[in-house]
Amino acid sequence: MKNALNKLRLLGWSVLLAAPAGAASQGAAALNFASNEWPPFVTSTLPANGMAGSLLTSVYERMGMTAHIEYFPWKRTMELGLNDPRYAGFLAVWRTPEREKVCHFSHSIGNTVTVLAYLKDAPIQPATLADLQGIRIGTVAGYTNGDQFDAMAAAGVLHTEEAYSDELNLRKLLTKRFPAMVIEKRVLRHLLGSERFTREERERIGFAEGLFRERSIHVCFKRTPQGLAQQRAFNDAVRDIDLQKAERDYWRRIGVELARAQARTLQQP
Repeated sequence: MKNALNKLRLLGWSVLLAAPAGAASQGAAALNFASNEWPPFVTSTLPANGMAGSLLTSVYERMGMTAHIEYFPWKRTMELGLNDPRYAGFLAVWRTPEREKVCHFSHSIGNTVTVLAYLKDAPIQPATLADLQGIRIGTVAGYTNGDQFDAMAAAGVLHTEEAYSDELNLRKLLTKRFPAMVIEKRVLRHLLGSERFTREERERIGFAEGLFRERSIHVCFKRTPQGLAQQRAFNDAVRDIDLQKAERDYWRRIGVELARAQARTLQQP
């Protein structure tokens, strides 16, 4: 009985939510979402649009709908996700007090661990964020790095240098443009395991953990009545999915692919 009621509720949500932000696709209601390329979490280069993308797809499949993800630079992603009627919202995003004002956030669609990357020939092992004073730190424009780090950077206590992507920051780190950068740990591993970096470059990079708290990522639906309805529908559907298992299964799958990519890199002259 409970499952039947859930199916009826999800069917009702799909009929209610589909038309304004999406289009019919072979008879199935669809919603569009904006995102930036942020592998392995959300990316067109991995199966099912990355880990968070795969969870998004699974949730909407339960609702009898399809979810389409289109990719843009990060600031454009936020602009379209918040303001363009063609998009229901954007992903994947960390929660902040400022974003709470413009987003109805979904339940978690994954967890992240931020680290401080450095060159092994000039290691940096801070015990706290305060130990980073006087060190130029690479960050990505538009990204949040946690309330404490962001507040210290805004106050000028920490000296940051912005770039447009994590990959560009890694290039700058390797050429010693700055001695350290902030990056999500799985993003770092994925980048270094790709063919864009050589074995020698990968072996030069180290990272320090423990400075940042683990943070969840979410879908940002517009802070409108329609966005609230879409968020509630998503959250209703996601309750019946074992997200932790889905996340583990996806990382296991990607781990195999990453190992294969690293093996190919090792074979390069």
